[in-house]
Amino acid sequence: MVAQRLVRIRDVTQKDMQAILSIEYKCFKDPYPLALLNRLRAMHPDGFLAAEADGKVVGYVIGIIRWGATGHILAIGIDPPYKRQQIGSALMKHIIDRLRENGAKLVRLEARKSNLEAQRFYLKLGFRRREEIPYYYEDGETAVAMERSFEG
Repeated sequence: MVAQRLVRIRDVTQKDMQAILSIEYKCFKDPYPLALLNRLRAMHPDGFLAAEADGKVVGYVIGIIRWGATGHILAIGIDPPYKRQQIGSALMKHIIDRLRENGAKLVRLEARKSNLEAQRFYLKLGFRRREEIPYYYEDGETAVAMERSFEG
């Protein structure tokens, strides 16, 4: 039997930013720079959540409300040794709940077309594919836009 790891989801603090930057670099081909992460945290403090386990930040999610009532997940990252432990699902549940509480009628996100693992993860969370956006990423890769509605 594997012991269940205790994970706490909480608001990000300034002292978490270096750990979040480290996760960004481990997870993404084109990571957000620290200056942008700090700006997002300053502008949307209630939309920047951290997952803490074993006394350290092991994941994060950034979600904001745009265009009136559309929640937008900008990024989610899990430190690789902590993947496949439901941490990403917990972060997504918390940010989706928070976006909904703040007036979002739907939540949108983008995933690399080549990242089938991420797309499957989002489909399990109730998202559906909406469209492809060519040349979305810095390296020219297409994004798959996905969304989850709270109505109907």
